[in-house]
Amino acid sequence: MTGWTSTTHDWSASVDHEHLADVRRRAHELAPGGVEHLVLEVLAYAAEEAEDRGGGSAVVALHASGATVADDGRGTATLPDDAGRFVKKPVMATRDLRFFDATRPPVLPDGRARRGMSVVSALSAELVHTNRRLNGSWTQRYARGVPVTDLVPVADDGSTGTTVRFEVDPALGLATHVDVERLRERVTAFASQGLSVRVIG
Repeated sequence: MTGWTSTTHDWSASVDHEHLADVRRRAHELAPGGVEHLVLEVLAYAAEEAEDRGGGSAVVALHASGATVADDGRGTATLPDDAGRFVKKPVMATRDLRFFDATRPPVLPDGRARRGMSVVSALSAELVHTNRRLNGSWTQRYARGVPVTDLVPVADDGSTGTTVRFEVDPALGLATHVDVERLRERVTAFASQGLSVRVIG
């Protein structure tokens, strides 16, 4: 995996078990709003995409114990390894180098610190990440932050974007109820980055 530059995540490691365990120990500190906060963590990545591309949209569908967040961005980055196999940026199972341990990380619309997608993944009993890029589409399933499938190809439909479906781990006691109107109000903050968000209660 020569020549890869680590910016947001370390490409050399696909899973950081110690980090995932630490997130689970600190569940109530890192996701104080439960599902609502985790939705905002996912949307923050879509907002970055929208800001970089000059606009974008996302849809949030709430479940009993989680949510599905779908955006129309470029999809999570992938690179070929030394054997020519595509590897995706390890956003779900390793810490975001930009702000997980930052003294002053960015703040999400709920007023809490942004830490990254690994928080969503680690605190979910199940998370399914579907990725559509111009160079191919695939899906991968995680359990408590650890991938339990390889990248499974899915048929291209001509679109790009990322869909994250997660169900929080009931053993952690995180809040699953989401005040839909409050969430709708909070996601309007992403409009400043060019992201339009629709919330389905």
